[in-house]
Amino acid sequence: MTKQIRIGCIGLSARGTANMGEMLNIPGVVVPAVCDAYQDRAEAGAKLVHEKTGATPKVYLDHKAMLASEQLDAVLCCTTWITHARIAVDCMRAGCHVAIEVGGAASVEECWQMVRTSEDTGKFCMLLENCCYDRKEMALFNMVRQGVFGEVVHCEGGYRHDLRDEIAYGKENRHGRLPNFLARNGELYPTHQLGPIAKLLRINRGNQFLTLTSVASKARGLQEYILREKGPEYYLANAQFACGDIVTTTIKCAGGETITLVHDCSLPRPYSRNYALSGTRACYREAPFNDAIYIDGRSPHHEWEQFDKYLPEFEHPLWKQYQKDGVHSGGHGGMDYLVLCAFADAAQRGEKPPIDVYDTAAWMVVTCLSEQSVAMGGAPVPVPDFTNGMWVDREPAYDDKFCLEEVV
Repeated sequence: MTKQIRIGCIGLSARGTANMGEMLNIPGVVVPAVCDAYQDRAEAGAKLVHEKTGATPKVYLDHKAMLASEQLDAVLCCTTWITHARIAVDCMRAGCHVAIEVGGAASVEECWQMVRTSEDTGKFCMLLENCCYDRKEMALFNMVRQGVFGEVVHCEGGYRHDLRDEIAYGKENRHGRLPNFLARNGELYPTHQLGPIAKLLRINRGNQFLTLTSVASKARGLQEYILREKGPEYYLANAQFACGDIVTTTIKCAGGETITLVHDCSLPRPYSRNYALSGTRACYREAPFNDAIYIDGRSPHHEWEQFDKYLPEFEHPLWKQYQKDGVHSGGHGGMDYLVLCAFADAAQRGEKPPIDVYDTAAWMVVTCLSEQSVAMGGAPVPVPDFTNGMWVDREPAYDDKFCLEEVV
């Protein structure tokens, strides 16, 4: 019998509401309380819970009041980027496991606060990096673990997504991206491809990030877009955006691998996570090669092949089961549902999550470190070891179908 788990939801903008809706499809999950700083969003969230379950959750405008009043097992936090860490700390101190939406850290200190609080309370903090559960990423992970790529030498990824409308209309839509692009210059949104890459390279379990360098281009895309779409009288018409249109970050790993990330959200372009893997026996490229792979000794000599050709052979067991059961929840192709299932499963069983607080801190810290490197003209900065040396020989990951260390 599935254990019932009481999950409070904090942050009910479009993304938070979508995540909560997905989570309500998971057996055993109940939502007795919702919270948002905006009354209309909080009430809309409560209405959604009632429509899907028949229950009427308590509505809060202050997350601390919710934590003090409710008996919760876990919390789903989907607020703005710069509030994730402090809310996560509050939740763990209140005795709740917590999952936080993706976004970069504002400081190294807040990452350490999450780590220390999780260690002190025994409550986990899981970053909801949904791309770790994407069908394609999981199949590539399976191929790497089966040795198809040989030894992985270099990985590339990024967030290349034309978000000019979302950012420019941040005031009207009460969206948190706008103030970050106005004030910060760095890799603001690193984890969508860094998460799968970090798991692939065994970061925090036998490997770690050592140093990081970042450079940023000039910022022109958002200002031009605002002038064209809103005119010279709009209050942001002459705003100087801090974040460069293209930010390129390179990470060196203890195992000798390199990682390149590209942040590109304020110029016109089709969406891409820019995923690429280079190993001693194979290579893979997402865009602009339309998911192409080359396997030494198997592909036609010096010719790309379509990755889909190999998908039936290397489909990850989790996705095989997911498709057999019927992909009944479609957020981002199903990966939203899977990452939320992984969170709920860990909380229900009281086990460590597949993305733990050390992963969460290591991936989020890239943002504030990249800001430092950009400010110093691309100088390298060290990446903290949030495991305090445990990465060398950590305990085995929990052997579960949602595991992201091995193929289970």
